[in-house]
Amino acid sequence: MGVNIDRELTVREYALRENSEYHAPYVPEFDFYHAVRSGDVEKVSALCAVDLDKKTGLGKLCEDSLQNLKYHFVITAAMLARYCIEAGMEHETAYSLSDVYIQSCDRCMSRNEISGLHRNMCMDYTKRMALLRKEKVCSKPIVVCMNYIYANLHKKLTAAELAQYTGLSPSYLSRLFRKETGESITEYIIRRRIDAAKNMLRYSPYSLSRISQTLAFSCQSYFTKIFRQYVGVTPKKYRDMYSFDTGIAGRKESLK
Repeated sequence: MGVNIDRELTVREYALRENSEYHAPYVPEFDFYHAVRSGDVEKVSALCAVDLDKKTGLGKLCEDSLQNLKYHFVITAAMLARYCIEAGMEHETAYSLSDVYIQSCDRCMSRNEISGLHRNMCMDYTKRMALLRKEKVCSKPIVVCMNYIYANLHKKLTAAELAQYTGLSPSYLSRLFRKETGESITEYIIRRRIDAAKNMLRYSPYSLSRISQTLAFSCQSYFTKIFRQYVGVTPKKYRDMYSFDTGIAGRKESLK
């Protein structure tokens, strides 16, 4: 017998409202994956302090609670691999890690085992990304600067603010940044925002205007212009080409 998706979705959303249960908001989830890809060991460790089976907002993917947690583990593994690949991890390494952890999860017999494995997996990816970034950038002030940029993509950022955070003068930081990364601070920030926008277009239900605001672009038209300049297509075209269904398609906002 076929399933009426619209009816099932309506019933599910009504039940969630009645029981005050909601899926986890996207922005904290987005911050988590960016912390992993940027190699922020301290932040990821803090975010993983709560066991996977204790986290609120996990969708109900299966009636069996153990299998439901395994499905969420697999989603995390897939997302980690993709985020880390886009940040420079070798494809084979990222996907092999994902395969190994998913196979290990499949053998878990308890929710506690899955939660512990989930924490280990997240920290493993994060530490590998931290090592990868250190190999590319040796200067501590630049690493600190890049971490700050990753953590504040939602804010307007200036060279003066970054200089104050790193303890260097704006002119010296700008010269050092270009020397070690091959691009200006402004170029780097824009590229990181475009990378973040690409992930949000692929994996989130946010409208173009919401993504533009979240990533601190001055307006949606400027966001579209810069995105096309860096990616070669408009944000809408990119979403149409690469949108990844993560089970939230039924809640997608209208594209503006």
